[in-house]
Amino acid sequence: MKRRTLPTAAALAATAALLLTACGSGDDDASGNDKIAGADQQSSKPEPSKEASGAPDEDKPDGVDVSLPKDVNLVFDWDKPKDKNEAAAMEDAANFFRAIFRGVDKRTSEDAAVTTYATDGGRKYADTQIGAYVEGGWTVTGTRRHYDATTRSASNGSSVEVAFCADSTKFYGKETETGKVLKTDPSIKDFDYFKIIMIKVPTGEELWQASKVYVETEAAKCQ
Repeated sequence: MKRRTLPTAAALAATAALLLTACGSGDDDASGNDKIAGADQQSSKPEPSKEASGAPDEDKPDGVDVSLPKDVNLVFDWDKPKDKNEAAAMEDAANFFRAIFRGVDKRTSEDAAVTTYATDGGRKYADTQIGAYVEGGWTVTGTRRHYDATTRSASNGSSVEVAFCADSTKFYGKETETGKVLKTDPSIKDFDYFKIIMIKVPTGEELWQASKVYVETEAAKCQ
């Protein structure tokens, strides 16, 4: 997404780096290694959501509200894997990003969606993203498309790497006080490549949490 209209060029650069730094990963790259980074991690069961009530519906997977404002559209243009665990991990990777932008809209990283779909490095990444938007006085508007997704499972079956591209050419920052949409011309800066390590919650439920986030910014391969 676009980080826009800050007082100085230095502030803009600092905020862009903050928003796009991979959390929980250091400089590691999971792509060239047969072992999935974080595969030996254990996830913990999230505390029950105070918002959860009744049967889950389209906006409440796992009984948690991940709905977004009408002007925010996250498109996940990918095919569901045949493997059951990989399909579930992929869907909850999408829910992880819905949770982040719900947190941006609600102005808090303590929203039930964030605490449900993020843990460890994933939670740190979500906190950083949401905190930067809150501090800057922005929210988001528009459409962000996610595509070219791949999945691969750890040998022990407890984690899945979900990798994909994101196109933010039509996804904009918006000032919360004025409602002004902050647009810029499309560029390579609108394309990111993500690798999310999803960890299965050991409760018998089909719930996966983002535990590590790796981001390649200005990803030419996603254009």
